[in-house]
Amino acid sequence: MANLNYFLWLTTRKGFQPGDPWKLLQRFGTPEAIYFAAPEEYALAGLSPAKAKVLEDKDLSGAEKILADCDRLGIRILTIQDAEYPERLAQIYDPPCVLYWRGKSLQVDGTLTVGVVGTRSCTPYGTNLAGKLGLELARSGAVLVSGMAQGIDTAGLKGALQGGGTVISVLGGGIDVFYPSGNRWLYEDVAAAGTLVSEYPPGTRHEAFHFPIRNRILSGLSMGVAVVEAGQPSGALITARLALEQDREVFAFPGPADAPASLGANRLIQRGEAKLILSAADVLEEFAPLFPGRLHPRPPLPEKEAQSRLEVVPEPPKAEKAEEKEVDKGPQRAYISLSDDPEAFTDDERDLLLALQRRILTADDLSEAAQIPARRVLSALTMLQIRGMVEERPGKRYAACVILTS
Repeated sequence: MANLNYFLWLTTRKGFQPGDPWKLLQRFGTPEAIYFAAPEEYALAGLSPAKAKVLEDKDLSGAEKILADCDRLGIRILTIQDAEYPERLAQIYDPPCVLYWRGKSLQVDGTLTVGVVGTRSCTPYGTNLAGKLGLELARSGAVLVSGMAQGIDTAGLKGALQGGGTVISVLGGGIDVFYPSGNRWLYEDVAAAGTLVSEYPPGTRHEAFHFPIRNRILSGLSMGVAVVEAGQPSGALITARLALEQDREVFAFPGPADAPASLGANRLIQRGEAKLILSAADVLEEFAPLFPGRLHPRPPLPEKEAQSRLEVVPEPPKAEKAEEKEVDKGPQRAYISLSDDPEAFTDDERDLLLALQRRILTADDLSEAAQIPARRVLSALTMLQIRGMVEERPGKRYAACVILTS
């Protein structure tokens, strides 16, 4: 229990980025060692003075409150040093050091897990595709991984549940905070048939910037990610990019050439970053050799029968759509003073933002302009996208969403 207290203390430090606790663990070995380290050791670990200062706060009352909340709510906790922690997730660049979960244990290793992502503002075409994809993946023994947003996430989850399958929903807030509120019953269904999981402790609100951060877990738990409908830019495209960086397979359904909701998915296919799929069978065919005897691909249900199952999936209420859209708004262009907050960015992030102040550049151009190795450029770009400081434009070019001042 003491070890868990230190994990919760470490992962709730204000101002930390997702990868910071993991980097510290790699250096110090245990959260206790981090807790009891001398201040000068934090500087040797590469932490900025501001982040090192945060670690000097040794108050464990916040960790104790989280433990009490989890006990009261029936939420369990998994740390990256537990034997049950998914190896598939541990292998990503910046794995979450603590996961909060409810439902079935996260036994994903040795199982085909497929992420299903897409826009909240989906069309009936996308809703139907996501529902049938979830239904057929579940009937064949695959586990569907998704978020809990209205639109494609909800349609995919409901389809998988109608197929009698196991599902995992990765949340952008506390497991006890229902968002959108209209999906409260879906939370309960997912917890009964699968797992609700989050890196955020109970009581955490679902903030807009949490969702892109959450997406690295969604793709990290998956062997492949299927994009159903996605505009440009969109959170689904961030998930697809993270999946590619994590060496996952990426799939996409094509859509009408003039449909805004299909632009992102069509671009992924056009650039060769996603494999074109027309049904769940195309995804299952890709992975079947890796799971002999464990997957059981079945012929698709007749269209009439499939639709009769999916008809129980109601359209989300308009009020819920409006609520979700408000949270998902893109960042406003703003001025950020480096002198007022010198620790706001890493050196790589600052140099990339400065290079993008008056230009829109590709990752290769950024590497040359800022004199930063390509791998570090991609890592810094991902973090800047997660924080809403940079957005990807057509042609894999990047633009700054903020203006830096001295």
